[in-house]
Amino acid sequence: MVRGKALAHCGLVLLSLWLCIQSVPISMDKTKEIPHEELEPPQSADTGLHYDRYLREVIEYLEKDPHFKEKLKNANMDDIKLGKLSKELDFVHHNFRTKLDELKREEMNRLRMLIKVKQDIQGGNGRTVDHHALLKQFEHLNHLNPETFEVEDLDRLIKSATNDLENYDKDRHDEFKRYEMMKEHDRRERLKNMNEEDRKKEQQHYEEMRKKHASHPKVNHPGSQDQLKEVWQEADGMDPEDFDPKTFFKMHDSNGDGFFDESELEALFTKELEKVYNPENEEDDMIEMEEERLRMREHVMNEVDTNKDRLVSMSEFIAATKKQEFLEKDEWETLDQNPFYTEEELREYEQQLVHEENDINKKSAELQKQREELQRKEEELNAQKFGLQQAVAEIERLKAQSSIAEVKESGVPTANSESQPVVPGNNQPLPPAHQQQDVPVPGHS
Repeated sequence: MVRGKALAHCGLVLLSLWLCIQSVPISMDKTKEIPHEELEPPQSADTGLHYDRYLREVIEYLEKDPHFKEKLKNANMDDIKLGKLSKELDFVHHNFRTKLDELKREEMNRLRMLIKVKQDIQGGNGRTVDHHALLKQFEHLNHLNPETFEVEDLDRLIKSATNDLENYDKDRHDEFKRYEMMKEHDRRERLKNMNEEDRKKEQQHYEEMRKKHASHPKVNHPGSQDQLKEVWQEADGMDPEDFDPKTFFKMHDSNGDGFFDESELEALFTKELEKVYNPENEEDDMIEMEEERLRMREHVMNEVDTNKDRLVSMSEFIAATKKQEFLEKDEWETLDQNPFYTEEELREYEQQLVHEENDINKKSAELQKQREELQRKEEELNAQKFGLQQAVAEIERLKAQSSIAEVKESGVPTANSESQPVVPGNNQPLPPAHQQQDVPVPGHS
């Protein structure tokens, strides 16, 4: 999520684009500065974008170039949206351009790996690969030129970050809505598989938990006088009768940049959220608590952030405390008082789940069929292999018999013939011409 420190860290770069990654400059009384002492800049926070690291590193190196940094200071929203700021990249020092080239190549490699993993996962789960969605992963850079960081890359990065951050909260709400529908769907499926008695007990327990969750102290309207005074008293240890908006703002501007960013603003709602949610309670869902925090922050931003830069300046804050809405006494309606979805939306979601399950089952059946076909082919190949081995063995046997027959016909003794005479000291039999002949002995007939 776009937190304040992510927004505050780039006031120099994209304040007008609601993407601030460096502290917004603050006017200071130079006479009160402490010599040789520099304040550490606030640490950047994750914007929630999948290319957050690439975005921050690009801005970091651009800010190191004196010419580009000066242009950033004087840039306005129109200049940035029209791409005038991006064109200044041509004047960035060669060393920084070289580093930007390296960053882009690293990002391209990361995206290639990411897309391959997503394709493998989707294909393995039997889901159709959404190639359009995969290509959207590259929208923040020019993937047709994977080697060098050019003006078009900076232009795309700024436009993508602006658009993605504007839609980020909406995406979070949609994700939460799907979470709640899935939770209810699973609960109803469990009930279907229970007998009547267990079903009644489970439903009774469910209603008891709902009532217990809904039973909590009054939740003050976010940004109202009562809500801020409660923080002033309980968190700050101050007398509520001495509440001073300017002092309150300075106390809770944790990085001292003169603005409330989104994380600093959300921190003010902790006391109200603790009235409703406790992580140790079975009936309290911490995912719902974060959605409640998001709703509170959006409500205050809509009322206080008049220039829509996703930051609340001190002047905006002071002006808001003078409005009639600041005296709001009505209790804030929590999520349990506002349905997340309609029954029709739940039915559509369940139909979607059925379609996905059918697709998975169909794919699973196809894979099983392919597996059986592969096993059948493997068995055929093994049978053919065995047959070939037998044929080779038979051929070798016939060849051996044929060789023996040829030897016999030629008169050449075989290995099985009668033992041949051997010359002493030599294991080889004598040739026939040299073998001893039967010579008649005189005096014998």
